[in-house]
Amino acid sequence: MTDTAAGTPSDRSLTIMLWIVATGFFMQTLDSSIVNTALPAMARSLGEAPLRMQGVVIAYSLTMAMMIPVSGWLADKLGTRRVFLSAILIFTVGSLLCANAQSLTALVAFRVVQGVGGAMLLPVGRLAVLRVFPAERYLSALAFVATPGLIGPLIGPTLGGWLVQIASWHWIFLINVPVGIVGCIATNQYMPDSRNPATPPFDLAGYLLLAVGMVALTISLDGFADLGLQHVVVIVLLVLSFGCFVAYGLHATRAAQPIFSLELFKIHTFSVGLLGNLFARIGSGAMPYLIPLLLQVSLGYTAFQAGLMMLPVAAAGMASKRLVTNLIEKHGYRRVLVVNTVLVGLIMASFGLVSTHQPLWLRLVQLALFGAVNSMQFTAMNTLTLKDLGTGGASSGNSLFSLVQMLSMSLGVTVAGAILATFTGILPRVTESNSLPAFHATFLCVGIITAATAWIFGQLASEVRSAKRKPDPSESN
Repeated sequence: MTDTAAGTPSDRSLTIMLWIVATGFFMQTLDSSIVNTALPAMARSLGEAPLRMQGVVIAYSLTMAMMIPVSGWLADKLGTRRVFLSAILIFTVGSLLCANAQSLTALVAFRVVQGVGGAMLLPVGRLAVLRVFPAERYLSALAFVATPGLIGPLIGPTLGGWLVQIASWHWIFLINVPVGIVGCIATNQYMPDSRNPATPPFDLAGYLLLAVGMVALTISLDGFADLGLQHVVVIVLLVLSFGCFVAYGLHATRAAQPIFSLELFKIHTFSVGLLGNLFARIGSGAMPYLIPLLLQVSLGYTAFQAGLMMLPVAAAGMASKRLVTNLIEKHGYRRVLVVNTVLVGLIMASFGLVSTHQPLWLRLVQLALFGAVNSMQFTAMNTLTLKDLGTGGASSGNSLFSLVQMLSMSLGVTVAGAILATFTGILPRVTESNSLPAFHATFLCVGIITAATAWIFGQLASEVRSAKRKPDPSESN
């Protein structure tokens, strides 16, 4: 497995390691999207209402957000092979448990287990590649690793719908099991076990403040509409989350090595980009959850048909990625992001006009337009946020950015589920079988939230244009 003369991994070992990391990234990203089209089928099987299944999605993405700050430290302390092997094992066991869940509560709990493993697959795998490959081969190796991870979200909705139609929803989790078993064997044999002997102590106090804040915020937003929590409990949780985030800010100014240094926010493009990502991605995180539900619950599509309808979103998104770079070079980040954020919000709100009599071609065009502008939004926001970090802040800044991405995805589904449940309860003549007006109102609200984020990007300096930092291929979403 290694070159005996040099004591370094052979080309064959390096190639196999790349496939292992790429497959792990693919599994993690696939499970972020494959569940969405299967939610109504899960609801029928578990005896739940289809519009109350958002916890299945939230549990996975929120857990991933919470585990991101831990994964790098664990790999440094315990070794990349041990942690990556544990991640695959936990993810596989979580998938098996999800497939055998007999209630919504159990399924949500098992998604947390799955999220713990999934959260460590990409960061630890990427770290292993960084430590083994020479600098001149790192970008090409990372691009290879990232490509399957970009395919996962594209095929996830369609694959999920197809599995539901030909078998059952249980198979969207069971397909991970044989892949996970092979991955464990290959990781044990081919993954180098590098570690950092000079790993600093983990900032446990800072981590707990952030984790409690994220969980309290998510439960408070989802709790009133879906969990039936009283107003006073929701208010207490909101205050707790705000207090935790403020306390972390105070902690970070005193701690010698906080998880995320507040010095990062002195970088103008990073601070604006991070805040813009947080709020703009709430709408972008809500749409993959809302659209398959709308198609199945209100418009009568099958799970497979709903999955196929998401293909124009993915295809248009891929086709538009090159366009945004030219626009930024010509008009600058501020103008492009302000205009495009408003466009994304308007197209999200346009789904409030969907009806059962809408022509299929018009629906496909609407989905494709959303995919195009949403992809342009991701690309512009990501390059803006990371372009000025430099070498010193790249690791911490990228980790914080990844956390915000997953947190906003969780908040997107949380906010969408809460708004949808609220309108289902207060609008006249809206029932589970006649839910279209509630969806209309929800899309309008999500669109307004997204469009309002344009104000954040309006704070950018007008001269910010070309990217100084070549973005990581795995950060394109």
